[in-house]
Amino acid sequence: MNEQIIEAAKLYLKDIFNGNSDGHDLDHSLRVYHNALKIAGSYPECNLMAVALASLLHDVDDHKLFNTENNMNARSFLTDQHVKPADIELICEIINGVSFSKNKDSCPASIEGKIVQDADRLDAMGAIGIARTFAYGGKNGRTLDSSLQHFQDKLLLLKDKMNTEEAKQMSEIRHTYLEEFLDEFQREAGS
Repeated sequence: MNEQIIEAAKLYLKDIFNGNSDGHDLDHSLRVYHNALKIAGSYPECNLMAVALASLLHDVDDHKLFNTENNMNARSFLTDQHVKPADIELICEIINGVSFSKNKDSCPASIEGKIVQDADRLDAMGAIGIARTFAYGGKNGRTLDSSLQHFQDKLLLLKDKMNTEEAKQMSEIRHTYLEEFLDEFQREAGS
């Protein structure tokens, strides 16, 4: 892997997500990156650099955050780093397969896409996923009930939508934690 480009991507993320507090931020991107590298370790045939860059850049054109088209922010960064055009296309293809709202029931064709999609979905589960749900809800004016509905609409579905065996195993504990949180919330709320 080209560590200079990876470090440049991290600096780019720090800048582009400066001030973001809705759970789509530098820390989220770094967790997705680390999850992706962990999963990729079981797939030596994958293009590790594409996995690394797609996982880091997966939210830099997210429609919830930016008004861009055709992965403009990711493409601009990758072009500035002299990434080959064919690799830019692969990375953008991977990025475009990550979003749950846009790709709920679809599975990426490439192993790289499967890895990055799983890595992002893992970060929507467990304690981190719960924290991100309420951070996003608070920033966007969602009620507690609306944020809790997000568990039913997305978070509790993720375990069964993992693509790789590694992510399936990693998701088990996180899924259980989501269920336990909801049970405790209902007890405390008196429902």
